[in-house]
Amino acid sequence: MGNICRSPTAEGAFRSIVDKNNQSGNFDIDSAGTHAYHLGNPPDKRSQAAAKNYGIDLSNQKARQVHESDFYYYDFIIAMDEDNLERLKSIYPIGGISKVELLLNYSKELNGGNVPDPYYEGKFDEVFKMVYSACTSFFKSIVKKD
Repeated sequence: MGNICRSPTAEGAFRSIVDKNNQSGNFDIDSAGTHAYHLGNPPDKRSQAAAKNYGIDLSNQKARQVHESDFYYYDFIIAMDEDNLERLKSIYPIGGISKVELLLNYSKELNGGNVPDPYYEGKFDEVFKMVYSACTSFFKSIVKKD
């Protein structure tokens, strides 16, 4: 939706996992919303606080909206829920290269489904743990281990 809660959390979590595995030179990581809400704003303070509890800093991120060029640039565009997945599919351009799918398809515990939006419910810590776990599985699925 607006790129201030779940997506920046996933960006920060995935970036942390990539950095810990000394793979940062092999990835270009970003997050974007499917709607133009909050453009240019930092992540929600509550998302930042939850991430900070796990040693991850989201404060340098700025909300942006997904752009057509993203579908030609990124190998993966990962959605947080079915609504955003359907929106991404509806704007997917002819000739795009990105694989578009749900983050929780990579969750061993949840095996698919939606990452709940913590904006109104306030479950930021729970969402962080869910997203971090799925990002870890996603990372392992795309990086060959020696």
